[in-house]
This record gives sequence, structure tokens and C-alpha cells, in this order.
Amino acid sequence: MTRSSSLRFGALLTAALVLSATGVLSASAAPSTASAGDSGAAAAPQEYVALGDSWSADVVFLDGNGTPDSTHAPVDCAQSHTNYPKLLAAELGITDFRDATCGSAKTDHFYAPQSLPLGGTNPPQFDRLTPTTDLVTMGIGGNDAGIASAATDCLGGLPVDAPDGPVRSPAGGCKDTYAPEGGEDRLARQIEESEPKLVAAIEEIRRRSPEARILVVDYLAAVPEHACYPRVPITEEDMVYLHATFLRLNEMVRSAAAAGGAELVDTFTPTLGHDVCQGPTVRYAEVYGPSVNGPAVGVPAHPNSAGAAAQFRAVLAQVQAP
Repeated sequence: MTRSSSLRFGALLTAALVLSATGVLSASAAPSTASAGDSGAAAAPQEYVALGDSWSADVVFLDGNGTPDSTHAPVDCAQSHTNYPKLLAAELGITDFRDATCGSAKTDHFYAPQSLPLGGTNPPQFDRLTPTTDLVTMGIGGNDAGIASAATDCLGGLPVDAPDGPVRSPAGGCKDTYAPEGGEDRLARQIEESEPKLVAAIEEIRRRSPEARILVVDYLAAVPEHACYPRVPITEEDMVYLHATFLRLNEMVRSAAAAGGAELVDTFTPTLGHDVCQGPTVRYAEVYGPSVNGPAVGVPAHPNSAGAAAQFRAVLAQVQAP
């Protein structure tokens, strides 16, 4: 995340804390979950650790439960109370559960503390692992590759350069910044460079928790093939580029899972048709933040509560697979 992105995140989260104190949002129920039942599914794990970035934390500034959940990580990690790790732990009845996920996390933050925008510090995520951990989910890679910053930069209608520079016009040009004609595609290179980091992370999880099932969770289908300007202020050229880049990111995640011998959870395929260009009750990710899928002020360009529930269903199915 760039310095300006971090400053924006901190400012928005501070505003959300103020809104929570005034009771702006009313409480809402968590997404309904499918019952594990007695269908012959695999035995439920006993000790679960969730690792990952904002798309696993399912970051939120404010929702019906109030400010972000600080049970497992500092409030400025912005964990949702109903992110897929928490839904999974609740569904499986796992009480020995640690959610290390955090907004803006990179694989570096698996090994080292992460400084956060409101002054908090998330300890190294790997510190939550133990030799008896028997389930680990890992959703990471987008920040290592710089995708989060690029997606924000492509939102031409937002003041993506403030406070460090002028407000950008909605004229586009994002693709030209990251992949100029005749030049290097910077994001493609960064995605390629990120794969060994994910493989190394899987190997380290296995070293620390040798009995654990390791589930690598990819990124849900938030980016459409074509633009829907002005609903989402991204030009056609930039959206096509972002979509291709997003596919490349997910392919890297899948490749890393295979190389590391981990299980892959495909959240992309079951969420097709729920991208940011869809209607407010259909989309699984928000552009600006406000969501009607449970009253919330989410983080722009991140899953909403319906998206988190879809992620949960995909992860649960994999956990229960024979």
C-alpha cells in the first residue's frame, strides 16, 4: 500500500469510529451459514488459524456490529465480525481459533510485525501457529503484487492522490501507468515475483504446523470483464486491463498452492456474476464502501458481507471434502 493509500485508510477508519460512537448503524444479523450436519463430511478441525490480507479479513470500517472486530487483531486491521474465517470457525464449532488476517498485509507480515494506520501493530501472523494447529487458511498475494494500490489508482473519480497531490480526473490512463504501450507490464512482473513468496509461506506453515491442512484461498470475482462507467468510474481500457491482471493474480495463487502442496479454495468461479458492476443486492464487492448487504461502510474495492458469506461457503465445502 502506498503512503497516500495508508493515510486514506486511517482517515476513513477514524471517521468510522466516530460514526460508531454516535450509533449510526443498527445491529444486523450475520449471514446465514450452511449446516455441517451429519452428512459424512470430514471431521471438524480442532485448532484453526486464519492468515491473510484484507480480502480474508473482509475489511470493514463500520457495520451493524459496530467498529471492526479487535478480538484477534488490532482494530486498525479492520477485521469484519463476519469475515469468512469467523464464519467458518463458528460453523465448525472451533473454539481454539486465531484470526491473524489484516488489511494491507503482505507475506512479509507473516514473519514480521505490521505497522497499522492508527498506530497499532499486528504481530507476525505466523506467531499464531502452533505444532498442534490442524487447519490453516491463507489468502495473500494481492498486496505483494501491488494490485490493491493499482485498483484504487484506476478509480478515476476518486481523489486517489490526495493528500500528497492533486485530485485525479476521471480521464483514465491507469493502464498506461502500469503497462505503457511498448513497455513493461509492472503488475505482471510483480505478480510473477510474488509466487515464490507464497510458496515459501506454505512451506513455513508446514514446518511450524506439520499436522495442519493448508487451504490457500484465491480472490473472488470482483473485477468485471468490461467497464460500467459511471457506476464504477473506471474506463473501458483500464477495466479490461484490471480484469486481465486480476486473472493473472489468481493464476499465480493457484500455481503457488500447487507448488507448495497446499489445497486450493476456488472462490472465483462460484462468485462470477457478482462483480462490482452488478446491482447493490447482487454484487459481492463494493466500490465506494456503503453496502446494502447488511448495513455497512466497507473499504472501497473489497468484499462486502455477501462476498464474505460466499467465501465462507467455498472454504467450508473444501474443509468438508473427503
